[in-house]
Amino acid sequence: MIVLSLSEFRNLAGKIASLLEAEHVVFEYKLFPDGESYIRLPVEKVNVEGQDVVLVQSLYPQQDKRLVELFFMLDLVKRLGVSRVIVVAPYLAYSRQDKEFRPGENISVLTVLKILEKLGTDIFLTVDIHKEDVLKEVSMKALNVHIHEEVASFLRGKVLPSETVILGPDKGALGRAKSVASLLGCEYDYLEKSRDRITGEIAVKPKELNVADRNVVIVDDIISTGGTIALAAKSVKELGAKRVIAICTHGLFVRNAVGRMISSGVDEIVTSDSILTPYTKISVAKPVAQTIKQL
Repeated sequence: MIVLSLSEFRNLAGKIASLLEAEHVVFEYKLFPDGESYIRLPVEKVNVEGQDVVLVQSLYPQQDKRLVELFFMLDLVKRLGVSRVIVVAPYLAYSRQDKEFRPGENISVLTVLKILEKLGTDIFLTVDIHKEDVLKEVSMKALNVHIHEEVASFLRGKVLPSETVILGPDKGALGRAKSVASLLGCEYDYLEKSRDRITGEIAVKPKELNVADRNVVIVDDIISTGGTIALAAKSVKELGAKRVIAICTHGLFVRNAVGRMISSGVDEIVTSDSILTPYTKISVAKPVAQTIKQL
């Protein structure tokens, strides 16, 4: 088995390769003057013919550029005669457009998956996808890898279970909160929105649990603008929470998201290396490698 990546994903791909006891090779990459991408596999250093190959490419902004790079890499290794291609896209671009919200909309994540399938992906792996059911819509083997264990490991020794509540930012994230909480022995809940009938102000609060004098850990798959987390942090601090930790798998952090969250009461921000940020403290490498070993 050989792990391949662009230089930008050298660290994560290298970790995955080390755990798989596999060789890691970096593609040659450059931009032409007009912005088009050039990709070459150093065939004088590695022969992929007949090999199982793992392509590691996270699809964060600029998403379209990342996708084209992945399409080029995938098409290239198939042409070079690999036995099997496992595509690892820790962050899957367009994953939030997973259904037709309004008539006439494209289901963008399905388009991405169908192209990857058409180009010859044998197995597709992503991490903490927004809605897992969409992976069932394609015929290639497509798997979602969770990092609940990694989140729990990070929190062990940092917070006392008896003094901590794990919260999902909405009902849809309750399963994630429950999984992390069960590993730590914490209570868990989700945040429910309410609107003040006089002022019109929107607030959120835990549906069941009291957070006064407790640590609150908000776990989510993606933080983009940080608006939901900021509102949650402000609300639980007003309810007496001691400390707020925001943990997400994929930290996009657009439109001053970090500033918005910190000014609203978030004490610590934690992300995985699906997207490298100054707040990356968790790696997806181990659960990804473990999943590949089981294939």
